[in-house]
Amino acid sequence: MTDFPKLRLRRLRQTEALRALICETSLEVGDLIYPLFVGEGRGLRQEIASMSGIFRYSVDLLPQEVKEIAKLGIPAVLLFGIPEYKDEVGSQAYHPNGIVQQAVRAIKKAVPELIVITDVCLCEYISHGHCGIVVGDEIDNDKTLPLLAKTALSHAEAGADIVAPSDMMDGRVKVVRETLEEAGFHNTLILSYAAKYASVFFDPFRNAVESTPRFGDRRSYQMNPANWREALRAVEQNIAEGADMIMVKPTLAYLDVVRTVRDNFNCPLVAYNVSGEYAMVKAAAKHGWLDERQVILEILTAIKRAGADIIITYHAKEAARWLLPR
Repeated sequence: MTDFPKLRLRRLRQTEALRALICETSLEVGDLIYPLFVGEGRGLRQEIASMSGIFRYSVDLLPQEVKEIAKLGIPAVLLFGIPEYKDEVGSQAYHPNGIVQQAVRAIKKAVPELIVITDVCLCEYISHGHCGIVVGDEIDNDKTLPLLAKTALSHAEAGADIVAPSDMMDGRVKVVRETLEEAGFHNTLILSYAAKYASVFFDPFRNAVESTPRFGDRRSYQMNPANWREALRAVEQNIAEGADMIMVKPTLAYLDVVRTVRDNFNCPLVAYNVSGEYAMVKAAAKHGWLDERQVILEILTAIKRAGADIIITYHAKEAARWLLPR
């Protein structure tokens, strides 16, 4: 090994130009996806209490919002719907004129080139808040699968480019892929929440979409935060079933999982910088404890460095403004 003083690593850090020249990880606007919450009604732009700066929009206000997103260079949005009506089978999730289906059509009309990704799950639409059909005290995996497939198909029919099953039921990618193929949607991509952990970092999101379970928790279907080898099995299964892209969620406490997945699979890898991670940064910045710009860009760069190709983040609009050339 070369020893000091022949080797002085600080030589490579002397100036901004040198640091940029040898930079190993690049963060670009094109790496980002912005989540959007869509609610019923008209003229709705309601800030989410647990997520400062993030809003629920009614469909009529979406065109203005997505035009701004596209102007910033952000290539894609991820849609979550908040319906007025919920029932035991989540029927509004797959209704042809459901809130997400309306939102997809409105976005595609306003900004056709924007990539529209739709969350495929029942938790926002089902009365008890779980991600699947409840039979007795159990979340019934197999009874849930046809409803997830119906939901994904209805999103594709509305014009979604990518459907993203987030429920963590076994076999859902296979059923969704078969349903899309049978209906002729051969080019609709599946982004699978392959390694989704049972995390407390999701709590602000559950407030945003009103999906906190009324009983129990989601640990019987979401992954144990203590496990990483299990993530490899889940990702492998999801790819085999037909996923085009896979996701690790959350991100900051799971960067080791992101790296492990990247090292073992060549599939496009998405990391979800989730609501709790966002809320912590916003709270600290509000109190002046952190430089908001620097910490956001550091976090997003770290996620890219860990191996993610794409980052879903509520910071996307802020980051885009900072990253765009002046």
